Amino acid sequence: MSWGLKINMQGCYKTSSLGAVSVGWNRRTFPSLRSSRLRICAVKAQPETVQKVCDIVRKQLALPAESELTPDTKFSALGADSLDTVEIVMGLEEEFGITVEEDGSQNISTVQEAADLIEKLIQDKSGAS
Repeated sequence: MSWGLKINMQGCYKTSSLGAVSVGWNRRTFPSLRSSRLRICAVKAQPETVQKVCDIVRKQLALPAESELTPDTKFSALGADSLDTVEIVMGLEEEFGITVEEDGSQNISTVQEAADLIEKLIQDKSGAS
């Protein structure tokens, strides 16, 4: 029995030394798997960005200054609901001078995801200038 792997490179791009890779599978090549899509984003946020995100999350959720937040901290674990998450995103947009599209904001659930998205949007913004 042999397995086929189909790599879908459509929509992939590379800017400067950072980039993104999309890998897609479909039922014809992996009959035992459901259709799925894996997206790996190579943008890794700077520690300063992660710290700013932590500060904004603390402010938006009225958390004590001594509350420990890590890059893996989930907003939901802090008691944030969907409205809180929207307010966090708005705070991030204001702080970093970016615009987060709705589909991008729906994928943010941790401090690291928010920081990585910010770095990507800043990079895209500076590349478009």
